Amino acid sequence: MSTAVVDPAVTEDQAEDAAPGAQASSDRSFPVRRISFFDGDLSEVPHFYMDGDIVMSHIVAVLSSLFPEGEDYFVRSVRHYRDQITDPVLKKQVAGFIGQEAIHGREHRTFNDRLDDMGYPTKALDRLTGKRLKFNEKVAPPKVRLAVTAALEHYTATLAEVLLGDERAQAMFSEDEVRHLLMWHAIEESEHKAVAFDVYQACVGDPKLRARVMNVMTVGFIGTAALSALYSIARDPEARRDLGALRRSFAKLKDSPWLTKDVRRRIRDYNRPDFHPDDHDASELLETWRTRLFGEAGALNDHLATKAS
Repeated sequence: MSTAVVDPAVTEDQAEDAAPGAQASSDRSFPVRRISFFDGDLSEVPHFYMDGDIVMSHIVAVLSSLFPEGEDYFVRSVRHYRDQITDPVLKKQVAGFIGQEAIHGREHRTFNDRLDDMGYPTKALDRLTGKRLKFNEKVAPPKVRLAVTAALEHYTATLAEVLLGDERAQAMFSEDEVRHLLMWHAIEESEHKAVAFDVYQACVGDPKLRARVMNVMTVGFIGTAALSALYSIARDPEARRDLGALRRSFAKLKDSPWLTKDVRRRIRDYNRPDFHPDDHDASELLETWRTRLFGEAGALNDHLATKAS
């Protein structure tokens, strides 16, 4: 079993925000791990830190730039419904969701600062994401924002479980600290993948709205990521220095473990009226990686803060 350090301050402080009313679909529990990465700079890390792959280095940088503001938005969207949640299991899960997402945002902001120092436009993309999401909150009703959150949580959990389960995906992360950050994040995205969905089912429960929002988010998420990656590549003189290498990097995308038919089928599965995130059982995969990273001899135990006394 995992011996990950739980952050008592986060779980207790966020508990009031985790509130009440609805039915959790499972009794899954998960800790809020106090963890930190990138204590130093990335001056020794190659510019194309994803095993020399130009395009994947920019894609990962772009996705990381979307996470801090995106996860703050997720927290606000779920928190809006806290007074409607009465089921104690779901209440506890929402507290864990809020705590985990808060630390994800913090660690990705640190990573983004380092990437920006390396020439990636992560700070500019972070600011743009914040403006877009704040506008969305002004014009979209709460139920739509919750549907957006549930849809994008399905995307992040799907991509996370590809990383946890596919050795080809793991091999792309050739820099230890970058790989560690993403593996930790992947574990926690899989752990809380059903929380926003369960809140939506309990407090809104409209399958047609859920499917419509997912269809819009599919276009929006993929379009935003693709355009942002192209922008990032276009302004990177290192990427333009060897156009042959850049073409080969783009060509490799067709064999990406994140773009397989199985992944696309799993994303589409979300629109089934009877869909639930737990239909894709990752419990054994999670237990394996919890043990490897946070067990007695876990690889990331030295990144965890000591338990509060």
